[in-house]
Amino acid sequence: MNKIILIGLSLLSFTAQALNQEPVNVKAYAVVIDEPKGLSVWTGDARVVQGSLTLSAEKIQIFNIKHTITKVIAKGSKNKPAYYKHNQPKQPHFVEATALKITYFADKQLVRLQGDAHLTQGFDYFSGSILNYDIKNDKIIASKSKDSVQRVKFKIKL
Repeated sequence: MNKIILIGLSLLSFTAQALNQEPVNVKAYAVVIDEPKGLSVWTGDARVVQGSLTLSAEKIQIFNIKHTITKVIAKGSKNKPAYYKHNQPKQPHFVEATALKITYFADKQLVRLQGDAHLTQGFDYFSGSILNYDIKNDKIIASKSKDSVQRVKFKIKL
């Protein structure tokens, strides 16, 4: 079997198991799967769904070790940023976010938003160059990038 498989089918779907044991469904217009490297690259309106977690972008890379997803990287553009949405048990509303690049670290339950990052958590709103959202501990860490002058902004409704 070839090391790289190129599939150019409209709305291709892929299923795997992740840490929380819910199936992971992926759809895109094209995919390149490199099993020896544990990498698949999905392009063309790509979307990853696992339970209430949704991640969408023009390009999504999924990294896995022994059929367990370790990291997902979603890359968008200024016109169409990458998008993240997740229903958290501790929150009455969905957590929604956009950024040029969204990285989901499955084992750490961490979402890193980079480049024009925006995150809405209930009635609270955060923006900055880099936002880290710790899903497990329901914690947000915001900072500016080393080369950016964009300041961190937030709006909290008490």
